[in-house]
Amino acid sequence: MMLDTYELTNYNFYSSRLDMNLISSIVECLKEILAEDKKQAQPLFLQVRDGFIMDIARKVVQEKKKTFLIGITGESASGKTVFVDNTVHACVKDNKDGIYTVIRQDDYYKDTSKELEDAGSYEELFKTGFSFDTPDVIDLELMREHLLCLKSGTAIISPKYDFKTCVSDINGEIKKPAKVILAEGLYVLNREVRDVMDVKVYVFTPLNVIKDRWYKRAESRGKTGKAADMQYADVNKTAQMYIRPNYEIADCIINGMVTQEYIQEITDKILTRLSEIC
Repeated sequence: MMLDTYELTNYNFYSSRLDMNLISSIVECLKEILAEDKKQAQPLFLQVRDGFIMDIARKVVQEKKKTFLIGITGESASGKTVFVDNTVHACVKDNKDGIYTVIRQDDYYKDTSKELEDAGSYEELFKTGFSFDTPDVIDLELMREHLLCLKSGTAIISPKYDFKTCVSDINGEIKKPAKVILAEGLYVLNREVRDVMDVKVYVFTPLNVIKDRWYKRAESRGKTGKAADMQYADVNKTAQMYIRPNYEIADCIINGMVTQEYIQEITDKILTRLSEIC
């Protein structure tokens, strides 16, 4: 049955009122959870941008069918990948297509296997001034293209990068469109890609913890001794230039020290309370 102009106006008015009431309830719910989180010895949320909670509530209510793209950045070894994996584990009880897709910026490193082969070792490669920790060694243009494809509902094939050999395989993995796309990496909030993000997250971790994690991971990737020391010095320098400034533009700052159990606890709390409201 078609609605006349008067009925349509009234419908839109009451629909809008219902939306605003729901948005208000979600905002209050999230504020309560943030207040509870703040009391913890290791809270998950260290800082939240003014207006961010309202923005999220509006998106939840008014953009239900829209793809939600979340960009998660932080320094090397800050815990970005672990945070994403823990969040997915906490939020999604069964891995069904269409719920979430994870895009790893590490997969978009450009192939530098020839440079490594010519140098003979990582140590000799670093002596030439080569850096793995600047945005130009990552194909941000391709990553942006893939993110836009996923947001528009088109599947992509992400590349796959081998950190030991520096080989990039263009036929990596099929990534399908989903309700939530989680994009994580060192430079996902840099100017080349940040404008496509709906939510910008920065993972903060103390430098002493980062250093310990970084060296352990470097060894697993074939970098030890002087080669590891040379790259870590470069990591600190480039983080100051390209990563730490994104702290200022993030919608929220996440604690890279929280446990998987606490992420599970607070995520369950958020989802349970929102389900009661919605």
